[in-house]
Amino acid sequence: MDPQQVFTFGQQGLTLLLIVAAPLLLTVLVVGLVVSIFQAATQINEVTLSFVPKMVAAVVVLTLAGPWMLSTLVEYIQRTLQAIPSIVG
Repeated sequence: MDPQQVFTFGQQGLTLLLIVAAPLLLTVLVVGLVVSIFQAATQINEVTLSFVPKMVAAVVVLTLAGPWMLSTLVEYIQRTLQAIPSIVG
């Protein structure tokens, strides 16, 4: 196994990580931004007001995108494990 193959596997893994995590992270970011704007406009500084909507949004996104995330990760792991014999041998 040469260094180029190691970098390729690392790059593929990081790219997949960004793709799989993006829906959840972007949703929580948008919800947090909306709640922060609401808190700044109303001057309500309640910690649970920013925490609960983010958790609800995260659960909704994981419910909707979870099967896709899991299947994408499983496919990547299967491809990686199946490629081991050709890389080593």
